[in-house]
Amino acid sequence: MKVLVIGGGGREHAIVWKLSQSPNVSKIFCAPGNEGIAQLAQCVNINPNDIDTLLSFAIQEKIDLTVVGPEVPLVLGITDKFTENGMKIFGPNKKGAMLEGSKKYAKKFMEKYQIPTARYSTYNQAEDAINGLSQFAFPLVIKADGLAAGKGVIICENIDDAKKAIEDILKNKKFGDSGNEIIIEEYLKGTEASLMCLVDNKKIIPLESAKDYKKALDNDKGLNTGGMGSISPNKILNEELMNKIKTEILDRILIGLHEEKIYYKGILYVGLMITSDDVKVLEFNVRFGDPETEVLLPRLESDLFSIFLKTIDGTISEEDLKWTDKVCICTVLTSGGYPEFYEKGNAIYGLDSLDKDILVFHAGTKKTDKIVTNGGRVLTVGTLAGNFNEGRNKVYKNIDKIHFENMAYRKDIGKEQRN
Repeated sequence: MKVLVIGGGGREHAIVWKLSQSPNVSKIFCAPGNEGIAQLAQCVNINPNDIDTLLSFAIQEKIDLTVVGPEVPLVLGITDKFTENGMKIFGPNKKGAMLEGSKKYAKKFMEKYQIPTARYSTYNQAEDAINGLSQFAFPLVIKADGLAAGKGVIICENIDDAKKAIEDILKNKKFGDSGNEIIIEEYLKGTEASLMCLVDNKKIIPLESAKDYKKALDNDKGLNTGGMGSISPNKILNEELMNKIKTEILDRILIGLHEEKIYYKGILYVGLMITSDDVKVLEFNVRFGDPETEVLLPRLESDLFSIFLKTIDGTISEEDLKWTDKVCICTVLTSGGYPEFYEKGNAIYGLDSLDKDILVFHAGTKKTDKIVTNGGRVLTVGTLAGNFNEGRNKVYKNIDKIHFENMAYRKDIGKEQRN
């Protein structure tokens, strides 16, 4: 069977890596891929948002399954286009992708189907938004409505921070058209958790739990990023809490998808905040999280290709998912200055000197005469281990062997875990 994976980051490298282990997969293409992916798949130079060219390629190559990594092609309607042309594709349709494509749409969906979330208001005029700040206590959260690569969420400690965020987004167009509208919402204090679920239009099946570290700097300081590291499992999600999440969140999401007539065959990522007395939804993503995928897929013992097909065919069950008891931890190496301004083109050294049980997933890399940096998030370095302490030691010992100019990373991933 031939598979096309769309995207070119660490998440897609992990997906390609796992698919390459399937006895049912004979050939993998990746558009556009990266230098790490090129070692496992044939990379094709097609922009992930160029849906017509991707469809033509898939038809021409007789692709049996297409897997969409990033959110933008889903929001643009790639699933609708492929499905209309009889092509199997893993990912929700355009309407379903709005759960990530518009934070306002997601909030209204949660409100309508009584899914617990933070109190909020929406605005499209800066003056109205500034006046609306009086409804909230500080700190509060301001979000751009549309897609902003994980960087459109700003935590504001005081009125000056809030006014600046409002003007940056609505007046100065910091996030372009994605910031034509903003959401102001109450700040939830607690512990974050990432729960990715398979959805096959009839069922919603949670995968193993994970935790994402979004802040750029140690001790959760600095700007929000696409993710600086991840661990799995997230031990805060115990059986009692998972039962509560299932009845109060997942079951209601499924009802909402049915009521809204949303075609959803793919991954739904539910970002959760566990407070002292409740669980609330922070956000939805309509695809695999990055870097959570890089810790989940190494723990998956089942055939990923088979899981994708069964999800599309509506026959997936919990029994299809087998997991190792080992933990997985990863740290993201970034170009200094990320998530704002950073250099590209710096040579990467040391990748051939790492221990055999270290997993390296490429994100922003490309090959000239050597492998060089080509993005903000450059490499994800991870490992499976018996416990988090062992895993942390292995990961950071090997990171010490890697070098590129202005390399930056968090040194506290998994540190709070008590094995």
